[in-house]
Amino acid sequence: MMLTRAIESSGRQLWGLLSIPARQSSHFVYTPDAKAPNVEGPKTKMNMFTAINNALDQAMDRDATALVFGEDVAFGGVFRCSMGLQKKYGKGRVFNTPLCEQGIAGFAIGVANVGATAIAELQFADYMFPAFDQIVNEAAKNRYRSGNLFNCGSLTIRAPCGAVGHGALYHSQSPEAYFAHTPGLKIVVPRGPIKAKGLLLASIADKDPCIVLEPKTLYRASVEEVPDAYFESPIGKADVLRKGNDVTLIAWGTQIHVMTEVADMAKKQLGVNCEVIDLVSILPWDKETICNSVKKTGRAVIAHEAPLTCGFGAEIAAAIQEECFLHLEAPVQRVTGWDTPFPHVFEPFYLPDKHRCLDAIRKAIEY
Repeated sequence: MMLTRAIESSGRQLWGLLSIPARQSSHFVYTPDAKAPNVEGPKTKMNMFTAINNALDQAMDRDATALVFGEDVAFGGVFRCSMGLQKKYGKGRVFNTPLCEQGIAGFAIGVANVGATAIAELQFADYMFPAFDQIVNEAAKNRYRSGNLFNCGSLTIRAPCGAVGHGALYHSQSPEAYFAHTPGLKIVVPRGPIKAKGLLLASIADKDPCIVLEPKTLYRASVEEVPDAYFESPIGKADVLRKGNDVTLIAWGTQIHVMTEVADMAKKQLGVNCEVIDLVSILPWDKETICNSVKKTGRAVIAHEAPLTCGFGAEIAAAIQEECFLHLEAPVQRVTGWDTPFPHVFEPFYLPDKHRCLDAIRKAIEY
């Protein structure tokens, strides 16, 4: 058993190292944030993994109880997000764990329960499932179960998620909908370096257990001018990235960049002005911003990489139907991954790319 896990660990490390070079092709064009957060002081050009590293550094500097741990985090992790932290803060605060996701989550819950700040990394979101019971039945319920005698609110779990171009079925999944079904958790997905830093710091400071799902293809593909100072991005608040009157486009993570490009295509090819909204926070999610937009436009297109059936887009579509029914000019469109395991060589056919999203806009307009 130990040999099997050791081989698996070596394989994961090798997979991460092989993923470092830039992709030769991509289903999206990265769009940096047009407006920087209102934070005083200098800014530094960072990609997303550097911004996450910066956030972890600041969190540990501000909170002497904060611990960073997970598989291979001592040398920086396969995506280098914790690089240099052990050297700065010591082996007692930044350390490797056994290759056991259930053990990582259980240890993190214990750390948080006794009042320390736990920042756990699960090497890939696909490997969160062995820890599922610990996260949804322990972390999410401890406060309720104990009548607030104890809780693990100072718990943050980070995990790389989503398509990366060569991840296949065990390194490409988007599991946000599974965890969104669980009261007591908060879930966020950043679209780039600025949001990654702000959301991670907000999650670490939050008094509820938080899951930060980081689209792994953005670790190096996304670059922005990130404020050097400490700042937090609000959890539960969507961002309207582009104003429009004809169709509301809703996405999160990598998919928001697909939608931004699609909005340009719709304007050029169809003469349609799209409003583009990054949901940002999966739980809690910003129903008010979404519904206000749909009441204005009368049409909505939701896109995410996860499969169609019971994907989080279904929850948004149901809420729109309930809240905006008399304002709708067309059925809500969903453009998603397919109800199959995530493929390898057929990944381009699986992803909700700009062509599929543009077709959904056309259907909404022509309905």
